[in-house]
Amino acid sequence: MPTNNLIGEYECRLDDKSRIILPSGLKKQISPEALDKFVLNRGFEGCLVLYPWDVWQQVSRSVNSLNMFVQENRRFARAFNNGATEIPLDNQNRLLLPKNLLEHTSIDREIVLFAYSDRIEVWDKKTYRELVSKEPDDFAELAEKVMVRQERKDATNDVP
Repeated sequence: MPTNNLIGEYECRLDDKSRIILPSGLKKQISPEALDKFVLNRGFEGCLVLYPWDVWQQVSRSVNSLNMFVQENRRFARAFNNGATEIPLDNQNRLLLPKNLLEHTSIDREIVLFAYSDRIEVWDKKTYRELVSKEPDDFAELAEKVMVRQERKDATNDVP
């Protein structure tokens, strides 16, 4: 199972052929098991998500383990995989972003790559800045709710 812990925020520019250069600081964080391959897919809140190849394999196994005889699971699997595209890193560290995926975002030229956990969100710079400028007023309450829930889950998993 991949153990990537990607971090950072990187500004990029989309060239005329819809390519971006993967920043060297981000590339250094990608595991060798990714083999310089990625999968780009639709994300939530109007972004795209770039998965290193090894992470995508793990995520795919998780989705494929769902019971496909359950309609909700099939709907989710279809929606999740809709648009997923393998993207190799070229010799100049560029990634070609497919036009069909760009059409589902507000991405123009200025891009922010927001790396966290095991994935990289690809955002239109203006949209991203607007999103992060709206820190929840109740951030402390939100953090407590989410982290206490996680703590309980972890405690339950530790019980033999």
